[in-house]
Amino acid sequence: MSSVLKPTIEATVAKTVSDGWIATRRNIYKLRRDPEIFVFSLIQPIMFVLLFNYVFAGAIQVEGGDYTQFLMAGIFAQTIVLSSTYSGSAMAQDLKDGIIDRFRTLPMSSAAVLIGRTFGDLVINASSLIVMMITGFVIGWRINSSIPEAALGILLLLFFSYAFSWVMALIGMSVRSPEIINNVSFLVLFPMTFLSNAFVPSETLPGPLRVFAEWNPVSALIQSTRELFGNVPAGIPAGDSWLQQNPLTTVFAALVLMLVVFIPLSIRKFKSISSR
Repeated sequence: MSSVLKPTIEATVAKTVSDGWIATRRNIYKLRRDPEIFVFSLIQPIMFVLLFNYVFAGAIQVEGGDYTQFLMAGIFAQTIVLSSTYSGSAMAQDLKDGIIDRFRTLPMSSAAVLIGRTFGDLVINASSLIVMMITGFVIGWRINSSIPEAALGILLLLFFSYAFSWVMALIGMSVRSPEIINNVSFLVLFPMTFLSNAFVPSETLPGPLRVFAEWNPVSALIQSTRELFGNVPAGIPAGDSWLQQNPLTTVFAALVLMLVVFIPLSIRKFKSISSR
């Protein structure tokens, strides 16, 4: 029985990977026809870095460190999380335009469209991260750790953006129009990014907001990135919550949870809307 199923499983996986690669190329080539999407996705990170640094740097004092060094990890995390909105809006737009119905007529894997969508958006997020890091270096941000630690920090940000793209892809297939995605992302993503340790230490926030920030997975991502880049100010304590004491473990757990939960849900949702 297993000898009969094994080639079938291998063939299914190979087909999914092949179709997913084709769908990814389709989304990357689409950027060449709509360069405004790519250009504005690169301009926004520059604005975020300059705006938050020069607006907040003079007003917020970080004990034992420079605010620019403290800020950059928060900007990195905020931007890649907010950029995942494009995965949802693009899926909603493809549904509205009937592109999904065209894909349904092709002999392709049901997961290929979603794989292509999320990996295509990963290219955009990686480009945005590169632009943000270059801008950060210009304004004085530096990596104060080893090359392996810095590389792990970059990979951590990219994997988090990829996992969150699956979350937004599911939301994009669940709303009635692409315009609703902006409202949904504002209600969900803004509290996650601003009620965190991105711009101020969580210890400075009042009661309930401090608790939310301490247990916010985005805070764990930011703290992990700060540690891996060597940007943790000496005067700021690690915190008392388990999440703050173990930020890297928390981020890996969040990554696994998002992928395990939202990849099957997204594929199931795609199949259901494709069969309408």
